[in-house]
Amino acid sequence: MADEAELREQFTEAFEGADYPISSPMDLVPALPNGPGTKFESGDFSMTAMELNTKLSGGDFPYDNVDAFVDDIIEDLEDQDYL
Repeated sequence: MADEAELREQFTEAFEGADYPISSPMDLVPALPNGPGTKFESGDFSMTAMELNTKLSGGDFPYDNVDAFVDDIIEDLEDQDYL
């Protein structure tokens, strides 16, 4: 079972360096420590940033800050039963 708080922390750390507001997933790539291959893991959950981009609904861009973006990622992962 994945720990939502742990994933939230990982997402925040990975995406907080982006130049907000962001208008597309491509705006996040320069901020990622390992680019699209940046991996997020908790319990039985494991996905790269690239996998997140392909499996999630696409988000509600633009995002003005990291917290709003991470909130949507968590909500989308819950809606799709990844969490």
